Amino acid sequence: MAGCQYEESHSPSSAVLTTPPQVKVLGIIHSPPALLLTCIRAEMKCPRVAVGSHGPLLLLLLLVEGVCVDSYKPVIIVHGIFDGPQQFQNLSRFIKKVHPGTEVTVIDLYDDLLSLQPLWKQVPDFRQSFNSIMKNAPDGVHLLCFSQGGLICRALLSTTSNHNVHTFISLSSPLAGQYGDTDYLQKVFHKTLKKNVHFICYNKFGQKVSICDYWNDPHQRRSYLRNNIFLPLLNGERPHRDMKAWRENFLQIKKLVLVGGPDDGVITPWQSSHFGFYNSSENVVEMQNQEFYLNDAFGLKTLDQRGDVVACVHSGVKHTTWHSNFTVFRNCMEKWLT
Repeated sequence: MAGCQYEESHSPSSAVLTTPPQVKVLGIIHSPPALLLTCIRAEMKCPRVAVGSHGPLLLLLLLVEGVCVDSYKPVIIVHGIFDGPQQFQNLSRFIKKVHPGTEVTVIDLYDDLLSLQPLWKQVPDFRQSFNSIMKNAPDGVHLLCFSQGGLICRALLSTTSNHNVHTFISLSSPLAGQYGDTDYLQKVFHKTLKKNVHFICYNKFGQKVSICDYWNDPHQRRSYLRNNIFLPLLNGERPHRDMKAWRENFLQIKKLVLVGGPDDGVITPWQSSHFGFYNSSENVVEMQNQEFYLNDAFGLKTLDQRGDVVACVHSGVKHTTWHSNFTVFRNCMEKWLT
């Protein structure tokens, strides 16, 4: 698994990005240097223009009309628990500034308190929006998903055949589950300790609350496998009839980028953002030693052996600031969104 690690960043949440020089063509203001950079980065061949008195002008017009700008794949963003599109304005701006012309869509579904709806209820509605964007992008799309949204996106990828997702970026998501006494837990289950949450979550009523769908109590393994109807299926920890198809669907992605860090403060353990998790002694077992990895239950080991799993560990970042930190974007996401 390829990986990178970065130290604490003091970058402001809203970075200042320089604007390339602009020129005026036929009364319209354009930024050719940025467009040329777009073409170079995307390794795209621009059409040849006949040399003559109007040759340079025609080339410039072709550039500004989007012949090369359209080379960037659309980016679909799925928000997390208690979030909505508003929280991702900075991230959308980062993408558009660094990769001009990129179509960025933050799916506006199950915002804020509605994000507590059961995940298997949310997935079909997200799929409808996901498919409508995907069908208009024959060259593929990128999927960038934050926190709980990372699990929704994993479900989308696993249950959608013939998708064309190129890169899946999981931004501080509890991919292997959640088990911690955090502020988020108290928002959902007031004054409830983590050791008692299984009494609430591991039954048919608890499974109607999204956080219960990925609550993974390492001391209640049998109950988790028997009663959790979401994460054990997604991770292939509990056999089901669609395992083979889900695995094949997930393996259609070209790159899996895992972003997280030790100062997150919400994802517990933070290594869950990289598919690590607690054993029964609450010691963290890293991804490569997890049973679902060793068994290649949903294709993670195959992706890793292909060289298509990238881990980006970033210290000094709190959970709610991952998507507004420009340093995190530049170090962990920018290069994968071309």
